Amino acid sequence: MSDIKRVVLAYSGGLDTSVILKWLQQAYGCEVVTFTADLGQGEELEPARNKAEILGIEPEHIFIEDLREDFVRDYVMPMFRANAVYEGCYLLGTSIARPLIAKRQIEIARTVGADTVAHGATGKGNDQVRFELGYYALNPDIKVIAPWREWDLTSRQKLIAFAEQHQIPIAKDKRGEAPFSIDANLLHISAEGKALEDPWEGPEEYIYSRSVSPEAAPDRPTIVEIDFEKGDPVAIDGERLSPAALLTRLNRLGGANGIGRLDLVENRFVGMKSRGIYETPGGTIWLEAHRAMESITLDCGAAHLKDEIMPRYAELIYNGFWFAPEREMLQALIDKSQERVTGTVRLKLYKGNVIPLGRKSPNSLYSLEHVTFEEDAVYNQRDAQGFIKLNALRLRLLNRQGR
Repeated sequence: MSDIKRVVLAYSGGLDTSVILKWLQQAYGCEVVTFTADLGQGEELEPARNKAEILGIEPEHIFIEDLREDFVRDYVMPMFRANAVYEGCYLLGTSIARPLIAKRQIEIARTVGADTVAHGATGKGNDQVRFELGYYALNPDIKVIAPWREWDLTSRQKLIAFAEQHQIPIAKDKRGEAPFSIDANLLHISAEGKALEDPWEGPEEYIYSRSVSPEAAPDRPTIVEIDFEKGDPVAIDGERLSPAALLTRLNRLGGANGIGRLDLVENRFVGMKSRGIYETPGGTIWLEAHRAMESITLDCGAAHLKDEIMPRYAELIYNGFWFAPEREMLQALIDKSQERVTGTVRLKLYKGNVIPLGRKSPNSLYSLEHVTFEEDAVYNQRDAQGFIKLNALRLRLLNRQGR
């Protein structure tokens, strides 16, 4: 790695990546290019540009890009077509952002002639795997620097000392022990570490930033209608919105009604368990609405097959295999299943709950004349006798042999 000339760093402008920027310049004597992605984290990104300039980065080597529409359209939407949840409840908010960041890093490296990329993920977490699997899938010859696996800055105190030694600006709230670390984008916000490391201790209310508590939510429900086209939401209450604008609207509706909070102990890909607090208000509404839309438009066999493959699909995303051929193969199957998933779902949002009230579709497979309890002319109930006897045949034969 001694011949490294130029590095593209995934840069947030926070303490960790600012220290990494300076450390790369010192440890490798290389030129650093910074890349900051706006994925809807809700923070002003210009301070990242200013700090990069203070640390000696040339303006033409500072990339700050608004990728919110790309993120929702090309990553979140395909994932939600699968109804993907990891370990039964996690909506993969952090996981799904990493392949887009990795992709743009590799593209920027190609543009500026960089031979190396770097990230600020720790050696204990999943993100190091997600970033680097993305890098290598898109450029098998790229060099990767992961400072947390190399340097001796093994604590927050050491990071702060390094920053002060090199006149790196530090936000005042970073000078003490941070109560938890944050990851945020348009789909979710997560908090973990420090005060949250004991899974017996419940989270304090101040940890939450995107939702009111269910107890504090309005006493009157919010009724909302979501239109779908081929598995993707396209409009709320009749108003067509871009992918990012639609998720932003759902976040606002969900947050105001105490929807989308999750306290989870999950199994990391690297082998340990971790506890995190997640808020995914818009995604929680989206998932419930999508499943309601599928309930009247998907054939039984197709719906059950989707549910069978979903855990595998979700695990691939969680573990960082977005660009793997098996994920792409599963995506093709999932996208095929969505061709008829068009229509409208009506929902009630109330104190942390998302309750479907109605669903309609021009492609509906729901047949009232077949299912009615009243007299009908399309279904002969006597047919069920032979159906049951054929399905019971193996059980009857087994019993006659004494099981």
